[in-house]
Amino acid sequence: MTHFNLADLKQSTSLDLLARHLVEGFITGLHKSPYHGFSVEFSEHRLYNEGESTRHIDWKVFSRTDRLYTKQYAEETNLRCMLVVDQSASMFYPRPEHTKIKFSIFAAAALAYLLQSQRDAVGLCTFSNQINLLTQVKSTSSHLNKVFTQLQECGVQVPVGVQASTSVAKVLDEIAEKIHKRSLVVVFSDFFDSAESLTDLFKALQHLRHNRHEVIVFHVSDRKTEERFEFGNKQTEFIDVETGEKLTVNPEDVQEIYQQKAKDFYKAVKQKCLQFKVDFVEADVSDGFQHILQSFLIKRAKMK
Repeated sequence: MTHFNLADLKQSTSLDLLARHLVEGFITGLHKSPYHGFSVEFSEHRLYNEGESTRHIDWKVFSRTDRLYTKQYAEETNLRCMLVVDQSASMFYPRPEHTKIKFSIFAAAALAYLLQSQRDAVGLCTFSNQINLLTQVKSTSSHLNKVFTQLQECGVQVPVGVQASTSVAKVLDEIAEKIHKRSLVVVFSDFFDSAESLTDLFKALQHLRHNRHEVIVFHVSDRKTEERFEFGNKQTEFIDVETGEKLTVNPEDVQEIYQQKAKDFYKAVKQKCLQFKVDFVEADVSDGFQHILQSFLIKRAKMK
C-alpha cells in the first residue's frame, strides 16, 4: 500500500488525489458500502399486497401475527454526514511529520471522498475552544473540493501558548443543536480538555445520540508517549502545547502514576462510548491512518 506524507501535499488537489487513491485502492473492493442507508427512517407498517416486492417484509412481525406486513419509510434520502475535526494545539503533537491532526485530515478526506462518490452529503466542522468552521452538508463535487481545501487549511498549527483550552463537550453540544436532520457525526479528537470534565463530554455525546444522530468517535493519540509515557530516564522539559507552561522532571519518576491516570482516562472514554452506542475507534497515529481506516471500514461493512 502506498504511504503518504501531508508535508508533501501543497495543494488541495493533492489531498483530493490522496483520498481518491485510498478509496479506490481498498474501499471500493468491499461488496457493500459501510455507510449507505443510515438516513432511512422507519415510519409504520402496512399490509403486504400480493405481487409486491418482498424486500421490506417484516418477518419478525410475521412470526408473531402470521400476517405479512411491509415496512414503510418516512424518508429515503442519502446519508448526511458531518465530519468533526479537533484542531486544537494538542492535535499537532507529537512531531511535525507525524501528528494527530494529520491522521485526522487524511482519514476525514478519505471518508469525504467515499461518501460523495456514493452521492451522500458531507459537511465539515473544525474546532478548538469553539467552532472554527461549520460548512453546509452537500453532495456536489464543488463542495467536496471546498472540504478538501478547508481540511488542508486546518493543518496549519497555532503557535504554542496562543490558543485557549479545548472545549470538546461545549462544541459537540453546539453541533447537536445545529444539525437539524438526522446525520452521521464522525469525530476526530484526542479529547484532551482541561476546561471540562469527562462527565461533560459524555453528556455531549449522549446529546448527539438523543437527537438521533449516529456517532463515530476516532480517539486519536500517540500511545507510546501519551499513554505509556516512554521518554527515557533523563531530565526532560515538558511544554503544555496549549498554554506554553513548562515543567522539568525525570520521566521515570512519574511514569507509573501517569500511566495509571492515562489508562483510566482511555478506559473511561471507551466504556462510555460503548454505553451510549457510539462506535469507538482507537486511532494510534503510530499505526498509520491507512491501516486504521481500512480495518474500520471492513468492520463496518461486515456489520451491514
